[in-house]
Formats: sequence, C-alpha cells, structure tokens
Amino acid sequence: MALDASHLRAGMRVVLAVSGGADSVALLRVMVQRAPEIGVMLSVVHVHHGIRGQAADEDAAFVAALAEQFGLPFHLHKVDTPAYAAEHRETLEEAARNQRYTVFGEHLEQGLADAVLTAHTLDDQAETVLMKLLRGAWTEGLSGIHPVLSLPHGKILRPLLGVRRVEIEAWLRQLEQTWREDGTNADTAFTRNRVRHELLPQLTTYNPQIAKSLAQLAELARDEDAYWRREMNRLMPALLLPGKAVRGGGRAVTTHPGDGSLGMELERLRALDPAVRRRALREAARRLGATLGFEPVERLMAMVATESAKPASRREQLTAQLRAERTPRELRLILESAVAKDAERQAAQSSRLEPVEISVPGESDAVAYGLRVRVSLRGECELADASVAKVEPLVLRVLKAGDRVRLRYTAGKKPLKEVFARLHLDASLRSTWPLIIWRGEVVWMKDVVLEPDPMLPFTLEVSSLGEG
Repeated sequence: MALDASHLRAGMRVVLAVSGGADSVALLRVMVQRAPEIGVMLSVVHVHHGIRGQAADEDAAFVAALAEQFGLPFHLHKVDTPAYAAEHRETLEEAARNQRYTVFGEHLEQGLADAVLTAHTLDDQAETVLMKLLRGAWTEGLSGIHPVLSLPHGKILRPLLGVRRVEIEAWLRQLEQTWREDGTNADTAFTRNRVRHELLPQLTTYNPQIAKSLAQLAELARDEDAYWRREMNRLMPALLLPGKAVRGGGRAVTTHPGDGSLGMELERLRALDPAVRRRALREAARRLGATLGFEPVERLMAMVATESAKPASRREQLTAQLRAERTPRELRLILESAVAKDAERQAAQSSRLEPVEISVPGESDAVAYGLRVRVSLRGECELADASVAKVEPLVLRVLKAGDRVRLRYTAGKKPLKEVFARLHLDASLRSTWPLIIWRGEVVWMKDVVLEPDPMLPFTLEVSSLGEG
C-alpha cells in the first residue's frame, strides 16, 4: 500500500495515532513494515474519549493488543469529551478532535516523539473540503487537511492522505487483519457522516472521481494560500500605518501590546488590485485576531471604494468585536474587546494611583507610580528655617480635567489634551500620566519639558525606582 514517507528521516521517534478503525490499523501495519527501511522508532497512542462506554473500552484493548503484538510501546490517554464539549461549547466532533491534538502536542512537547502520524485518507480530505465549501470557506479552508502540520516541538504527518479508504480495507483483508468499527460513524446526526453517507454518494453519480477532484482542489488551494501568505508578509508593512492619527498632524504611537487597532491609508488601498486589496483587508483583521468571511470583507471593500453617488459608510460593525471606521484619509480596524480591556486596565490602574504628598525639602518613593521624587530648597531658602516651614508640600498625582501646562518655547498655558496631541502621546495613557502639582500649578510632567520657573523655591529630581 502506498505511503508518503517523504517527511520521515532515519532516527526519528514516531508516534502512531491509532483509534482501532481500518485507516489507523492500516497505518500501524504499513509503518511496521516500512520502519526498518526508513530507520524510525515507533510507538502507539490511543485516546479514549469517554463517549461509547464498553465499546470504547474494547477499542482501547484492541489497540493495546495490536501494539503488543508488534512489540510497540503503547500510550493510553483517557479524556472526558462530553464534559469538555459542554465547558467549551463545542460539538462532540470538535471537542474530540481538540482533545486528540492536545494529547499529540503533549507527546511532542515532552520529547516523547519527533512526529505524530495520523491516518487521514483521501476520502477524509474530500469530505473536509466539501464541508468547508458548504460553509463558504476561503482558500485556507479549501486547502483541507494538510500533509504536514508544524508545531513548536515537532510535526503531525498524514502519510495516507493520497490513499482511498476502499484500498485500505482491501489491503487489510489481504493481510487478514481485523479492525474496529465505530458505531458513531454511521450516525447521520453528525455533519461529516451526512456528507460521507448521503452527499458524496450523490455527487459521485455526477462525477465518479469527485473525491479525487476535491483532493486535487485542496492541493491547489494549499499552494495558492501559501503564496498569498508570503505576499501579505511582503506587502503589509507598507500598508499598515503606525499608531493613530491625531489632530494637528502626526500619529500617536503606543507601546502597549494590546493596542487593538490597525490603520491603512485609503489611497494606498485603492491603488491595489481588488484581489490584493481584499486579501490585505482580511489580513489586517487577522492580525487583530479576527477572521472575516465574505460579507464583512465586502463591506470593507465598499468603505475603501472611491466616492460615488452612494457615499461609503463611515462605520461598520464587522463582527461582535471588530468594527471599522473610515476618515477622509484612512480606514481603521478596531478590536473592541481589546479597547475595552485596555480601558478597564487603565481605569483600574488609575484608581490605585492615589495622590502622594511630598514635603519640601524631602524625598518620597511613590511605589504605585514607580517614581522616586527628591525635593531640595534653593538659594536663601536653604538658610532660613522659617522659610522652610512656609513652603507648601508638592502633590504627585495623575492628570485631571482642566490641568494646563506651559511648554518650553510656547506662549501661554496649554490644555493637557493639546499637549498629548502635540507630542504624539497616546490618549489612552491620560488616566495614568503622572504630574507634580504645587499651589495648583503643574511643575513637572512625565516625559514633557516644561518652561522653567525661576521663582520656584525648590528644585526637583524625579527618577524611576531602581535607578538609584
């Protein structure tokens, strides 16, 4: 029986994922034959999903006996799929798959294997592509089951992906090798089973090679998608705008990792071919953690389109968490959950930043602010104890509405909102930005150079805690 061994190398430790069904039993038998030739070391893993009672127990016992027959180490993992599905609000199919791949990943992470082999066949590929097609997938969905899935600590390989299920069963019969039948595979309550037992047989009457055609479509889609991923990695740095536009020109850039928004210049987007533009818009959403289907992307395309008799929308809610906003110059995608989370974080931090009173002269470690403040008297104030008693304390606090400061080389005091805009400071930081106040005036502001006041009776030294 044909086996794709192109990704196997001598010396590799290979775990075979064996459920007990015909496909996985065939994988075990063919790998036992080929392992000496390839030079790999084999073991077997079986996941007991806790779904089918005694039948599942018998499956596990069957696989354990098969592994023992060929002298292979056997690993049994028992999981509670119904409980997992309920907790994560997934179907049993989804939950079972996620739990299997968690087990596979653990084997790789723990150094028990360099690769895990699964027994997916050409029929599995055809079913997967057809299901994705019915749901309206893009090319990454139509690429179906990939022959190689790379994980941080190893790979998952599908060496039987080019083999039909009927070929596998015929080969096992020649070997007089039995296998286990999973009764749930006939239950048409599951989508895949309806596709397998109802839809694909109907399509076969129109095209007897429909399974092969769908598998070929998957291969084409994989290559197409790989090309577009490389192309997006090349194009996106030139399309994405850093930070957020602020009044008066320039852009405010935050270093907070959860910024949750991306901007793109409309004219640059309009210059792209529609196929590239559509991909770029979807890629921008993906970089925010959102996956967009056809309709949301088309709404973005309409927002980017040049002005016409029907003006483009200036705001679109694309998903429950992702929205788009359009200005005359740019399109911005905003992940609302990230914005809300950031606002909650800022509010929580702000509520912890109580005002700190600092004596003159004096020194204070404001731990909540991460600052050390030293205040020294200057001039004749240092010589007169009476003068010291009259100098009011300073207050370290966050900025408030109405605060104004005099920047160096500017005329008059400026409201803090304007200062943030002028200096391209991110507005989301306002609620935690530290100031030092004396007699109602701002005498120090983090990262901002103020116009010095020679009449102040003290000098300030502000440093981060830990700097000495």
